[in-house]
Amino acid sequence: MRLALLSRNRKLYSTRRLIEAARARGLRTRVVDPLRCYMSIGPGEGQIHYKGKRLEEISAVLPRIGASVTAYGTAVLRQFEMMGVYTPNPSDGILRARDKLRASQLMAQRGLGLPFTVFGDSPDDTADLLDMLGDAPHVIKLIEGTQGQGVLLAESRSAAESLVEAFRGLEAQFLVQEFIKEAKGSDIRAFVVGGKVVAAMQRTAKPGEFRSNLHRGGSARQISISRAERETAVAAADAMGLGIAGVDLLRSTRGPLVLEVNSSPGLEGIEKATGLDVAGMVIDHIIRQITRRTRRRT
Repeated sequence: MRLALLSRNRKLYSTRRLIEAARARGLRTRVVDPLRCYMSIGPGEGQIHYKGKRLEEISAVLPRIGASVTAYGTAVLRQFEMMGVYTPNPSDGILRARDKLRASQLMAQRGLGLPFTVFGDSPDDTADLLDMLGDAPHVIKLIEGTQGQGVLLAESRSAAESLVEAFRGLEAQFLVQEFIKEAKGSDIRAFVVGGKVVAAMQRTAKPGEFRSNLHRGGSARQISISRAERETAVAAADAMGLGIAGVDLLRSTRGPLVLEVNSSPGLEGIEKATGLDVAGMVIDHIIRQITRRTRRRT
């Protein structure tokens, strides 16, 4: 078995841990920078070359594609898929999760709990758009933002209008959502692998900050989550078509609400908060899937 790990930086914690876990299980692993891949495409014939040589005999590919290289990274991943290589996170699933508007629509279609969300394009409709949402505070977020970037809190109606106008002036695509006060600056990261929540942590924002992302100084601790929260996290990952996902949830008076589904969830925070070998669980899932596919072929 041979695993290609799509990552631009082998020194990152998540990449290092996945390499360690794979090699500990006898899975040959190669880190592949997706931007150094180049492809030939033709009917019934496809190739991927990397640094002057053809990539061959790859059993599975695990994408760790950053938001800044989504388009090219998913094109490379799609080429692997066309060549029959297994991946737990297909290119279409990554694209669904990266587009917050599309992700929200897909999850709403499944009946999953979400913060009430509005979206519009014309500046002439801003007043009615915010009326649909209700009283401030409002959360305004870029459709393709990550790690809390492009997420702003408008404490008042006038602040919301100003931020909406600013985003439109930049020709940015964004959503406006209700602010869930009862969450009190905390959210849950549920790590889903193969249709199961294998680890969960509660993240809490630092004082003066409403975003709980660990990259923004938030703190984390291991927690037990409810059956409803587990079912919601698994359903959200499934709605995106992802076998491995970090699902961010808010606890609200109307039940768990999905904030976001991350197709390349970081391992450092969840492993340090829980003490669990999450990287090992990811690799075990991939090995099981490769084995099943091999058995079906023989």
